[in-house]
Amino acid sequence: MMTLRALIAAFLVVATFGLSVAKLPPAAPLDDKAKAAAEEKKAKDAATAEAAKAAQARAEDRVAARYIAEQKAKGRMISPQMGSSAMAAASPAAPVKGAAPTAAPAKK
Repeated sequence: MMTLRALIAAFLVVATFGLSVAKLPPAAPLDDKAKAAAEEKKAKDAATAEAAKAAQARAEDRVAARYIAEQKAKGRMISPQMGSSAMAAASPAAPVKGAAPTAAPAKK
């Protein structure tokens, strides 16, 4: 009996939500000012996300360095594994392991 009541309540919630969403008017098209503001907001959000990503990588590096130092103080040898922040810091000009070699220019 309790399951039946829960199912009926869930159905009523879903039906009510569906009806309320169906009656919403479509969004108005954006004008040039709104499009420019949306682009600025998108760029600002991307910059904020990149800064947060960099801060996260720095924090991870600090934690890893502290852990390795603590383990060395205890006499344990820890071999650090290359993580995502170390991969991001790698030079893009460095050859990638397993990548196909680039062809040398042809001599004339």
